[in-house]
Amino acid sequence: MRAIPSPAGPCAVVVAGNALVDQTPTRTATGDTAYLPRPGGSCLNVAAGLGRLGAPASLLARTSGDHFGDLLRARLAESGTRLTHVPATSDPTTPAAVRLCDDGSAAYSFHANGAADRGLRPEHLGTLPDAGHLPEAAALHIGSLGLVLEPLASKLDGLPRRGTGHRLVSLDPNMRPGLVTDRSCHLRRFTEWVALTDAVKASEEDLAWFHPGEAYELVAERRPASGAQLALVTLGARGTWAAGRTARAHMPAPVTEVVDTVGAGDAFTAGVLAHLHRTGRLGREGVAELCPDELAGLLAYAVGVAADTCTRAGARPPFRRYGLPTPSQPVGRGAAAPPGVPLIGHRSVSRFPGGWP
Repeated sequence: MRAIPSPAGPCAVVVAGNALVDQTPTRTATGDTAYLPRPGGSCLNVAAGLGRLGAPASLLARTSGDHFGDLLRARLAESGTRLTHVPATSDPTTPAAVRLCDDGSAAYSFHANGAADRGLRPEHLGTLPDAGHLPEAAALHIGSLGLVLEPLASKLDGLPRRGTGHRLVSLDPNMRPGLVTDRSCHLRRFTEWVALTDAVKASEEDLAWFHPGEAYELVAERRPASGAQLALVTLGARGTWAAGRTARAHMPAPVTEVVDTVGAGDAFTAGVLAHLHRTGRLGREGVAELCPDELAGLLAYAVGVAADTCTRAGARPPFRRYGLPTPSQPVGRGAAAPPGVPLIGHRSVSRFPGGWP
């Protein structure tokens, strides 16, 4: 697919972290198992999703000069995501082996030793615009493997500290417990990150690892008091729940024909940030002042984007740009869709030239 222009205006979100290739299982004509390389990594997925949803965004991640690195940069370009903060390297691309379960959920194993995205260091930023300093008004999103694997984790640890007080900081732990070598150290570090962030998104599984035996509502209710002004919890087929400073909301998931759930949580995150940008709330005060109706609208949009992503194999969020209406409520099978809006949960024809990527 050809590159498309980035959404107009200054960069609204910088997504910093990992960029890798998902080796997704498929079947050959003879019935043998084969693995199809697809662009992936939580942070690349969020950055690509933001571009597709019309929010000016860039990814901060090292990518390889190998074939898989070409694949990653092509995904960003075809999504309208800016490549201004993607330094190149001869280090190889991280491969992630994907195992799909019967319900469409996915399990992963990562092979990141000596890989491009993991190796981001301060000296690599010197060749970037403004010596790697983030755009002044841009929000920052970090998460996933970048919070665990060194030296990338130490580099990302400094970014929210530099931006504290003047930019919105978003965090998604996207936990991979098998990669954590020191649980107590990671818990301390995560507590520090939460205190520096404005919005924290976590899955129910993430919270079960951080806070075993505690109900997700109780954990999320504490987040505003510990620093984060908005806590979002994804619940899979049960939808999502959120707690802000003054508002609480639950949004059920629309009925969806699931192909797989790869990248669904990242699509949700992209939907949250894109909706905040679109409604003028992509700032520390904007998140803090969300009223109940605004929070419900935010969840409805983001859960719809995630559900739409589940109708395609791999992490491929939808395009909703160039005047295509966006639903104010999730639409499921059997419901009437607003004019011009495809039913979420059905494989539909995109209005973007070239169809679904």
